[in-house]
Parts: sequence; structure tokens; C-alpha cells
Amino acid sequence: MEPYEKLDPLVWPLDRGSLMREAWDGSPIRLATLACLVVCISIMIWYVRPNSQALVPGVLVVGGSDKKRVRESREKFRQFAKEMLERGYKESGGGFFYVPSPLGERLMLPASCLDELKTAPIDHIDFVATFIEMFEGKYTTMGSRSTLHPRVVKAQLNHHLDEVMPAVQQEIIEAFHDVFPDCEDWTPVPVVEALTQIVARVSSCMFGGRALAHDKAWVQSSINFAIDGFIGAQKIKKYPEFLKPLAARFMPEITSIAKHYEAAEAAAIPILEARQRSGEKALDLLYWMSEQAVGPEKDLKFLASILLKVSFAAIHTSAAAPAQLIYDLCEHPEYIQPLRDEIESVVDADGTIAKSSFLRMTKMDSFMKESQRFNPLLLITFERVVHRPWTLSCGLTIPAHTTVGIPTQAITMDPKLYPNPEVFDPFRFERIRKENPEFEGRAQYVASNPSSMAFGYGRHACPGRFFAAQEIKAIMAYLLRKYDIRFSEGQSRPVSLRAETQFLPHPTATVEFRARDI
Repeated sequence: MEPYEKLDPLVWPLDRGSLMREAWDGSPIRLATLACLVVCISIMIWYVRPNSQALVPGVLVVGGSDKKRVRESREKFRQFAKEMLERGYKESGGGFFYVPSPLGERLMLPASCLDELKTAPIDHIDFVATFIEMFEGKYTTMGSRSTLHPRVVKAQLNHHLDEVMPAVQQEIIEAFHDVFPDCEDWTPVPVVEALTQIVARVSSCMFGGRALAHDKAWVQSSINFAIDGFIGAQKIKKYPEFLKPLAARFMPEITSIAKHYEAAEAAAIPILEARQRSGEKALDLLYWMSEQAVGPEKDLKFLASILLKVSFAAIHTSAAAPAQLIYDLCEHPEYIQPLRDEIESVVDADGTIAKSSFLRMTKMDSFMKESQRFNPLLLITFERVVHRPWTLSCGLTIPAHTTVGIPTQAITMDPKLYPNPEVFDPFRFERIRKENPEFEGRAQYVASNPSSMAFGYGRHACPGRFFAAQEIKAIMAYLLRKYDIRFSEGQSRPVSLRAETQFLPHPTATVEFRARDI
């Protein structure tokens, strides 16, 4: 028995039987159709064989390289990806290794390969393909090859961040007021649900101003688009490729996605049309995208669709981080007061954080980064699909149709890079910044370097991480000033939800909040 087989992680509750019951409701026509399908599947199992993946000879395969063990490891990956990646990283000495997964054997690369691959042509080394593959983009529409939104985030949002944040912080106050209960006494609050609602409104303020942030239909669709896409992707992965187009037609999560696009158009297009008529300029993503769009990108429906896809990237990721932070603070309450002291030293008289003060929140930044190290959203980053054989300077040739990546979470548990890596040390990175000024940038939450790749690396590193960092700090500052927090009696830290390489905060756990006098 493998060591990781002894664990009992929280995983998404899916099974093949329940999926079939959802897809086929027992009506005579559907049952007859199902009978025909069973015959077809039986025939295809005999005659259809997937193209075998070419592996680099001599490279370690986690769990063993014979066919039986590879098949077993592919299934284990659904629940035990973290343990398998840590094992491969350790056994390979941080070098090349394969980790079997339902999508095939993924080739994990050493960090020394990053600079060779980060600027490779997209028709050779494809960044977007892995995202589309992970979230079954053919059916969920997750993922986009448009460069409009990353262009705008890099050139406009990051440049105007200081001007955007005052409105964002005001929206945080209003969103907490609307979403949270009074909490006059200790009150259990579903953390992920509440923060997702708050972050959806706050992010929408940046997307399209207050009008978008207060459009309830848009806010709910922006949340549900990601949830439906995630659940739909996990469900459809259970089917063989040739059955997916049919299965997708009977999955409510996937069939409902069209409605979310309609909601995006209903919210965004009137704003765009009103601005076109008035010539109004705005400090938000929707305005900047409309200004920077070229050719077909100018179509209003296209702009609305991109806004919806950006919401997927922004809302749930930015809600996951403070949820994990709250769980960590309840587990380590001794760090609450030092963080409050820092917050009080940077907030203005009205309780907001000025542009230069975000940089002085070094304790909060460090806590965020350490929490991220233990609870990364993705275990693997810098994922790419290699479309053509690619030879590295070390002489190793990556075969075509190979998915490559960096085992980011395993790297952050390397004792050579992070002393005592198994110890949760919230102010670890603040000490690094103080003791080694030359590492100031490399030890920040938003850092992107070979030992810290939660946000990716190179030209495809997450361009919105600077906004996300300030958004999270502003949310945590307001929350810690406004509320006391604690676990209920006997409660321990909620276990993260696992879905292959994704690590998500427990979706239903509650934490007790009590309003403070400030």
C-alpha cells in the first residue's frame, strides 16, 4: 500500500453511478437510448484505442511505469495528487519525473528549465491548452485565447491600481454590511459563501464600476458561472472522450452556462452603450477593454463574454485566499493581534488604506504567502502542452503531445529552499525581507520566481495578482478591525477540498464572528 493511500482527504463527491442517474431519468425513450449506447460503448471499447503517449526513456514515473501501475496511479491522482507530486519531487531530487493522471502522464520539470520555456512560441509550447483541458473548455467554455484582457490588466489596471482601490475599499464596506449578519454576539458564518458574495461585488466594482457591482443578476451569474463550470468539468471528466458531447447535453451545470452569458450581456452591454453615447471615461476593466479592443474584439457581446471569463479567474481565487487566511487565523489566534497592530498603523482616519500603505503591510503579506504555501489553489503551475518535440539544453527531448508543468507545491516544501517547511510560520517571509534586503521582491506575496510560482512564471504569470493582493489585504484589514473570529468549541481547521491539482477551501465550513467596537 502506498503511503498516501492511508489518507482520507476531502474530495468532490462524484461517482459514476450518480452521474448516470442524473443523465438518465428513467423515461422509456431515454432508457431505450441508454440501451443502444451500452451496445455502442461495448463495441467501441474493443475497437477504439487511445493514442499511446510517448514517454522519455529513463525518467521516473511515480508509482511505477508498468501499465497496471500507471492505470492505478491515474485514478489515485484524482485524490492524492499532492502526495504523488511530493513523492516524485523527492525521489527525482527535484529533477524530471512523470506523474500519471487521468489526462495522461504529465512531465514535471525542474525549475532550471523555466527560462528556456517561458518565451517559447505558443504553437510549440501552449499555455492556454492546459487550462482548456483542465476545465473541459470545449463544454464549459472556460479558457480563452483572446489576449485582450491580459493586455488590459497589464497596461491599464496595474498602472491605475492606486486610483482604483478607493472605490474598491468603499465597496468592501458596503458588501460586508449587506452580506454579513449583525454578529452582535458570536455568530457562525459560512466563510466561503459569504466571502464569495463579497469578492464578487468588490471585483465587479473593478470590472465595471458601482453599477455592475450592484447588479444582482450579474453578481450571481458571475459566481455561478465558475461553480457550474467547475462541477461540470469534474462530471464530464468521468466519461470517455467519445461520450462527452452527448453527456454534456444532459448536465444541468453545462446547459446553464448559456444563461450566464445572457446575464453578462444584459449587464455589460447597456453600460458600454451608455458610455459610447456620452463619451464617459471610467477607471474600470470594461472601459479599458472597450478602448483597447481591435477588430472583432470591439463586438459588445464579445466584451461581455470576456468579462464573464475574467470573473471566473478573479472571483473564486480571490475569495479562496481570505477564506484560508481566516481558517489559519482561527487555528493560530496568537497572530491576530500583531496583524491588527499593523493594520492600525497603516489605515487612514476613515479606515481605508492609502496607496503607499499597502506596501507597509509586511506582516499581512507574509501571512498571506505562508497560507498560500500550505494551501495553494493549484499544485502544479507553469503547465503547458508541447505540440511539437522540444529539445532542452540539457539534451532531453520532450515528445509532442506531452503536458509539462512545475510541481509548485512540492517545491515550496523543499527544506533546502524553506527551512522547516512543515512548520506553519506566518511571519517567515517578513523575516526574510528584513534579514535579506536583496530578497525583498522575491519574498512578497505577488512574487513570481523559480522558488515561488503560485502565480505562474514568465509572460503568462497572473497579471491580476497585484490587484488581488491589495483586494485581499483590504478585505482582511476591514474584517480584523470589525470582527473577532474563532472556531466553534471542538472545531479544528477545515480540510481543503481536493480535485486533482486544485486545492480549495472547505466550501461549507463555518467560523464564528463577533462585532468589535472600533
